[in-house]
Amino acid sequence: MKKFLIFLLLIAGYLSSANSVIAQYGAYEGGTPSQDILVDKLVGKITSFTKGGVAQIVYVDNLSAGDKRFSPGQDIMFKIKVKNISSKKINNVIVDDFVPSYVTPIEGPGSFDEATRRISFNAGDFDPDQTKEFTIKMRALPLSDLPADQSIFCPTNKVRATGETSADEDTSQFCIEKFVAAGVSTVPSAGPEFGIILLSGEVLALGTGIYLRKSSSK
Repeated sequence: MKKFLIFLLLIAGYLSSANSVIAQYGAYEGGTPSQDILVDKLVGKITSFTKGGVAQIVYVDNLSAGDKRFSPGQDIMFKIKVKNISSKKINNVIVDDFVPSYVTPIEGPGSFDEATRRISFNAGDFDPDQTKEFTIKMRALPLSDLPADQSIFCPTNKVRATGETSADEDTSQFCIEKFVAAGVSTVPSAGPEFGIILLSGEVLALGTGIYLRKSSSK
C-alpha cells in the first residue's frame, strides 16, 4: 500500500511539472511566420539585334564568366521584380539596391547615395498578388578605373525589398572583362528604350528619362 501511494505521488508531481512548463512556454503550434513580399533581381542578356542594330535583351538570374561579358564603359541593364505574395494589401514597400564595385548607376528610379553605394526608392502600395517591375541602367567603369591586377571581374548586385512585416533579398551576378578575347561576344550599350519602368505588365511612362539623383551625403 505504501509503495502504491508513493507511485501516485510521483505521477501527480510529474503532471504538475508538465502543466507548469506548458503554462510558461505555451503549447507548440508549429509553422513559421508567413512571408508577404518577394523580390527577384535579374541582369540583362543580349539575345539578338534588330535590323537597326538595337540589342534585344532577356533578363536572367545570373551571368557567369562563361556567358557574354561586358566591356569597360558599357551599359548593363538590371530588372527588379517585387511581388506581394500575401492575401492583404501592403503599403509603402521600400526597395534598396546595393550597387557593387566596378559599375555606377546612371538611370532608374530612386536616389543613389555615393557614400553607402545604395539606391533607395519607395515602390508604393501592393494589392494582393500584385507584381511591379523596375529597370536600372548601370555602366561599367572605364578601363583606367579598373584594377590592374585582374582581367575579369564578376561582381554581385544585391537588392532588398521591405514590406510591412517582412523583407526579402536577392542577388544577380555579371562579369566585366578588360580585354575581350577574339570570338567572345560582349554586351553593347543598351539604348534608352530600356529605361522604361514596367508596372504589373502594363507599360508606364514612369521610367523613361528618369536619371538617378545623387544624394548630398558628402
